[in-house]
Amino acid sequence: MIRDITLGQYYPGNSWIHQLDARVKIIWTFVYIISLFLIQDFWGYLIILATLGLIVGVSKVPPSFMLRGLKPIFLIIVFTFTINMFMTKGTPLIEIGFLTITREGFRNALFMGTRLVLLIIGSSLLTLVTKPINLTDGIEKLLSPGQKIGIPAHELAMMMTIALRFIPTLLEETDKIMKAQMARGADFESGNIMKRAKSLIPLLVPLFISAFRIAQDLAMAMEARCYRGGSHRTRMNGIKLKKKDAVALAFTAIYLFAVILQGQGIYKMLL
Repeated sequence: MIRDITLGQYYPGNSWIHQLDARVKIIWTFVYIISLFLIQDFWGYLIILATLGLIVGVSKVPPSFMLRGLKPIFLIIVFTFTINMFMTKGTPLIEIGFLTITREGFRNALFMGTRLVLLIIGSSLLTLVTKPINLTDGIEKLLSPGQKIGIPAHELAMMMTIALRFIPTLLEETDKIMKAQMARGADFESGNIMKRAKSLIPLLVPLFISAFRIAQDLAMAMEARCYRGGSHRTRMNGIKLKKKDAVALAFTAIYLFAVILQGQGIYKMLL
């Protein structure tokens, strides 16, 4: 399950999506996340699914690879679905003892479960098609206007990128520690959920030690290369918007406009 987490990983490729400016992809991700909360019915999800499917197809990232990232949060999806199904009042649909599934509860459960799945897939797409160094430069450029009021744009961008970049590294380290302890007789798979959770506690100490070691190695490597933050820092390859980026931004604006129209129910007036 550890290897199934796709957040923070980069999928090498040379697709049209991979070649876009990182700023455009960051803006698209924010617009996509906002659009998920503007949608109020299942018809809106058709717009999002069609758009997301188009982007995934153009990016040439295997859908199976992206869906694999849902496995680690399967329990969260089930929990969200269950809570919404049983805790929403409305027209009774099925009664199981003292529990009642209402028509409105079942609808909300499907709605929230779908939103969570789309949120994970869409947000993980940003790191899958963007190199960490490009992501850092993109975040820094977007935050650069805030430098006038004292916002450390470069430092914030570097911290966020390092955090995303080292998610796969820490997951790989966790997998190694688990295998080493399983070889010594540790059991992480049997028992109920509480027992499994308690069995993971011995992983925390070696994982924290490993994380601090990796952080120290990274700091030493950056100091050895005379890293001094964003002050007077130059780049080998500057980033600038191209025609394909303008097309992508226009597509993002059209997508957001369509979602807003759908959320306001105007599509019903046009039909």
